[in-house]
Formats: sequence, structure tokens, C-alpha cells
Amino acid sequence: MSLALQTTTRPTFWRIGPVGKAVFYYLAALAILVFLYGVYGRVSRYARASEDPFDRLDSLPDRVFTAARLALSNRKQLDRDTVAGVMHAFVVWGFLTLLIGTTILGVDMDLYRPLTGDSFFVGRFYLSYSFVMDAMGLLFVVGVGVALWRRYGRRMERLHDRHTSREDDLFLGALFVLGVGGYLTEGVRILGTSTVRDVSFETVSFVGWFLKDVLVLAGVTPETAAAAYPFVWWSHSLVALWFVAWIPYAKPFHMLSSFGNIVARDENAGVRLPGVPEDAAPEDIGPSEIDDFSWKQLLDHDACTKCGRCSSVCPAKASGRPLDPRNVILDLKRYREARDAGGEEVPIVADGGTSVIDAHTMESCMSCMACMDACPVDIEHVTQFTEMNRRLTESGEMDEHVQDAMMNVFQHGNTFGDPERRRPDWTDDLDFDVPDARDQSVEYLWYVGDYPSYDERNQRVARALARVFEAADVEYGILYEAEQTDGNDVRRVGEEGLYEMLVEDNAAAIQDCEFESIVTTDPHSFNTFRNEYPEFEACEWDADDVFHYTQVVADLAESGALGLSGDELDYTVTYHDPCHLGRYNDVFEAPRALVDATGCDRYEMPRNRADSFCCGGGGGGLWMDFDEEPKPSEERLREALEDTDAGDRVEKFVVACPMCMTMYEDGRKTGGYEDDVEIVGLTELLAEAVAA
Repeated sequence: MSLALQTTTRPTFWRIGPVGKAVFYYLAALAILVFLYGVYGRVSRYARASEDPFDRLDSLPDRVFTAARLALSNRKQLDRDTVAGVMHAFVVWGFLTLLIGTTILGVDMDLYRPLTGDSFFVGRFYLSYSFVMDAMGLLFVVGVGVALWRRYGRRMERLHDRHTSREDDLFLGALFVLGVGGYLTEGVRILGTSTVRDVSFETVSFVGWFLKDVLVLAGVTPETAAAAYPFVWWSHSLVALWFVAWIPYAKPFHMLSSFGNIVARDENAGVRLPGVPEDAAPEDIGPSEIDDFSWKQLLDHDACTKCGRCSSVCPAKASGRPLDPRNVILDLKRYREARDAGGEEVPIVADGGTSVIDAHTMESCMSCMACMDACPVDIEHVTQFTEMNRRLTESGEMDEHVQDAMMNVFQHGNTFGDPERRRPDWTDDLDFDVPDARDQSVEYLWYVGDYPSYDERNQRVARALARVFEAADVEYGILYEAEQTDGNDVRRVGEEGLYEMLVEDNAAAIQDCEFESIVTTDPHSFNTFRNEYPEFEACEWDADDVFHYTQVVADLAESGALGLSGDELDYTVTYHDPCHLGRYNDVFEAPRALVDATGCDRYEMPRNRADSFCCGGGGGGLWMDFDEEPKPSEERLREALEDTDAGDRVEKFVVACPMCMTMYEDGRKTGGYEDDVEIVGLTELLAEAVAA
């Protein structure tokens, strides 16, 4: 075949012919129609679900821009697993470049040339285009190759579970075939056209040129390449068109659903839970059937890529509890697909193994939000888990230990079941009077909380904080017996009605006082007062009015109010980030600044800040009895003594949360660490330094 193509460009539809070109366009149109029909089916399915309680599409341009930035930066993928992040970046950037490049070629052939009679796909533009496409396509192939190696060569545990299927194999295999097939097609074309034109400029397509040289070394002649080109071209094209048509019907749909999920994400998901409509009947609270989930939650299910990041960081799964966050999401997705295909209807969540999700699975959740923090596509696990707990509560299937705690709250305003009048008894051992915020105006209204008020070990922490406040001459006061449990974990075990009652009572008690800010001992109280109470009409304060004590005391220390010189203590310590303080509310530096202000030699555990490992007490875990091996608290203490740079030289394990204090004191005993490390409240460390 003679080609007058000495212009610096490539031949399009070379050796395909007019009939072949028409067939290709017909198949391309068909693939796009199948694709669009599949997308329409997905979207219409979401439309049949419930409304989401939060506005997910407000400020849509800003949401799309933010989602694009997150997707292209691969920031979430890089967290905790740099290799996976770089691999995914290569795949995403390469795939998008190839998609854009194919679109540019289509615009030139099907729009620009027919309209102008000319082509922009020549000269320097073509050379730049070819180089960029080869470079980014190579990144794509390398990225897919690394993914294949991690899944099948290294066989990473978190990539394989009961939801792993041939679909996953086909998806990765198709991507690899598309990437390699594109280069092979290019190499065959360069070799096949080399007898009819000068192809020296094609060296810019360095991967294709390399494959051309490989073909020559293998004995392939230009004539053979030219004869084989139509078969190679059609093979690559048909795989590409099949892939386009397949996207909405299987795992590749996550390329769209994941981006949509990031666009529709709630930045406060989990931190702030949705309420229950005032007119909701008991049978309507929590999901009873699949369409009781909101459209965003169904999108969550479709966005899951089965990567297992959530599973790998879940403390419940690590301790042997029957919870795997990934499997819960995928079980719900599988059930929806089965129901849509005419399958039998069963309860969403119940006890006894007859439901989609078992009650014990939901009871296992610690509400630590590690799964959500690790998820690269912003699936909101904790919100869905809490709503399923609400269904269990309304159907009378709550854990008996949690029921006891809820009854104590209902009758006495605290989870211990002790009389309200004993709430301020912890102050009796102080040599000064703690001010009553109900009787005088204060700068800080100190919400003490249940455990610092009633638990003997945590009472020592409360007294230490009172001494710190006194030493700094802070104007503070407490509510005495008018205080009730904050309700953060009451809400997360599913008792929404009781939680709303607590909001009303606590808000009324607090608003009867004159104060500038609220300061809490417990990060759980801090979270709900800061992020959830302001959602209710009964509450008149804003999120900016609420502080955790570490924030307040860190400011006092920095101002010199505590009189610390930074060399008072010389312990070797490590600090544990509480979930509700760190991962929930991004308070990381204030506690560390306080530890450092005492003079202690502080060492970080490998899992710190947003990657911290839960103590096991959240989400009602403090009230339940689990058969765990090891307990989350035991695993964390092991990490402190074995995996920090200080190793067994760590003398004190510093906590800033009463629940953490309780769980780690227990873990120190059950794990056999009583002689190895001391659990100490941060305020106790500060009080000792101030006294020194």
C-alpha cells in the first residue's frame, strides 16, 4: 500500500478501510448507549431510595472542584500506604491522559477536519501529544502492574475476602490488556508503515518505538506487521469498546461512583449524626428495608472498591469481634442487587442470623471512625452503622449491658446508676472549693462528665485538672448535680430518643449559667457539645464556644500562667490520641505541647494522630462484654512498649480521655503490663509538674 504521509503525524484507520471504519463507529455508538443506559439505571435506582438528611449537592461547583483536587492528588490513597497511593496515582493520571488523548484525536477526525478541511494533529502538536501519551500510558501500565503484583504476587491479605470475585480479576486484567495492547498496536503500526514513509520522528513515542525494535529483533518484517495490523487494531478496539460498555455494570463503575461519592460527601459525617424526624414512628427509625437507606448511602455501597483499607485499620476486626466494615457495606450492596433481581426480602439488621447484618456485628463497632478516615472514597460507615443500631434499639434487640447503662441514664442521669447528688463528691478531697457555675459568672463552664465524677480512678484526673485551673487562677465553675451524661455514646448505640432528652436537660442547665466558653474533660463530651448539640433548638451556643481541656490548658501553659519551665519532669512517655479528640476533631498538637511543657521525653507510637488505634471503649464498648483476643487496649499497650523508638523504656502511657483511662487500666491488668508501664492522665502529669 502506498501512503503519501510524509507529514509529521500518524495515519488513522490505517488498513481498516471505509467499511471497517463504519463498523467501528457503529460499535462505538452502541457501547456508549449501553454505557449511558447503565448509568441511567444506577442513578434511577438511587432516586428510589430515601432522601438524605443533609444537603449533599449545595455549592456544587465548589464540591466538584474539591473532589477533583482530592481525586487527582490521591491524598487519601497515600495515607498509610505510600506504594498504593503512588500506584493509584499512576493508574488515574495515566487513564485520564489516555482518555483525554483519545478524545482529542476524535475531535480532530470527526469535528475539526470535516469543518475546516485541515488537521491540527500534525507537527509539533503531534510530537508533543505522542510523547505525553506514551509517558503517561507507561505510568498507567506500571501502576496496573504493581496492582497485579500486590494482589496476586505478594497476595496482600486485605485485598482478599469473601467479596473478592472474578470481577476483580477481570477488571485489573482488562486494564492491563488495554494499556499493553495500545502500545503493541502502536509498535506494529510504526513498523508496518516504515517501508512507505520516514518514521524517524516516531521516536517520541518511545514505548511504541521500543516495541517496534523488539518486533524487529523477533524477526517480524514490516510486511508482516502491515498484514497483522488490522487484527491487532481490532483486538485492541473491541476490548476498549467492551470496557466502556461494561463500566456501569461491574467494578469499573467505581471510577464514577467514587468521584460522585466524594462530591456528595459530608465533611462532618460521623462526627455529627443525623437526627430522627419528629413524626417518625418507631418502625420507621433505622433501616428496615434496603430503600430506607438514603441515596447517598446506596452510592456509598457502589463506591466501595473492596480495597480493604477500612478492614485493615478496624480495631473491632483486629480484636476478633464479628465486624468487618468492608463486608457490611458490600453485604448491603449484594442484598440490594439480589432484591432488585427478585430475591427474598429479609430484615436489614437483627439478632439470630436471619438478617443481612447480624446484631452482634453492629454492636461491635467502636465508633472510632478509623474506617472512614482510611477510606479513599469517603464512604460514611459510622453513620450507617449508627442507624442500624437505632433499628436494633427500636426492635428491642439492644445488648443487655447497654440496656442497663441506658436505664441508669434514664433514671439517674448517669451511666453508673449512682444518685445525682453524688456527682460532685469527687471535689470533697480537694483543699479548696470548686466554684458552682450556677451561682456565679465564670469564664469557663467546666462540664466534668460521668467517669471523672463517679469512677474512682478518673476522679483523680478531675481533681488534678481542678488543681491546674486553680494554679493558673482560672475563673471556672461546674454544674454540680445539675449535670447529666453528655449522651455522645448514648446516641451512637442507637438511643436517639434518650439522647435528645439529655440534650434538652443539659442545654437548659448550661444556659442557666453565665459563662464565656464550655470546657470538657472527656473528648466524647467535647465532640457532642461542639458538633451535635448546636443542631438542636434547645442549644444556644456555637461550636466555637466549646473546648477540650487540653486546648485551654495548652494556652495557659504557653502564656506562662502555669509557671512551667519545661524541665520539671524527666519521665519517658508516649501519648495516645483519643479518637474523639484527634480523628474526630483534629486536636493533635495541644496535648503534645502540654506533655512537652512538663519536661517529659515523649516518644510517638507508630499509629498516632489520625492513624491512632482505638482503646475499645467507644460506641458503647465500655459497657459491653466481648470475647476479644487481644483486647484493643492490650494491643495498644503492646505497641507502646514494643514498637515505639523508646521500647520498654516507656514509663508512662499518657491519656487525655476518661474512657481511655478506664480501658487502658483494664488492659494493663488483663495484658500483664502492670509492672511495665503506668497509665497516667495528662492532667495528673501537669499537676505533678506544677507542684514540682
